[in-house]
Amino acid sequence: QVQLVESGGGLVQAGGSLRLSCAVSGRAFGHYTMGWFRQPPGKEREFLAAIRWSDGNRRYADSVKGRFTISRDKPKNEVYLQIDNLQSEDTAVYYCNAGPPQRPNVLPWGQGTQVTVSS
Repeated sequence: QVQLVESGGGLVQAGGSLRLSCAVSGRAFGHYTMGWFRQPPGKEREFLAAIRWSDGNRRYADSVKGRFTISRDKPKNEVYLQIDNLQSEDTAVYYCNAGPPQRPNVLPWGQGTQVTVSS
């Protein structure tokens, strides 16, 4: 079973940046694709970005291209989401998950990490 723990959220002013982290542990996650998602207040959870653990291949939701960057650190077993030029609409709980390439969200959801952007 793979376990995921998100961290790095906080209160940030509009225009600022944050790097979210997802610590990955467990067995046999080398074949997974890791994904970042968010759930704004009162809205559905949405896909943001994904990275294939094995070769770092990445893809993004159209809405976040250019401001969000996903990466991973194999020795540390961590996945990151860099968010630049934060906007109020980025306020949400951010989650990481994992799964097959087209569905990197098959594991139970964790607690996520709250990002609040003040204007």
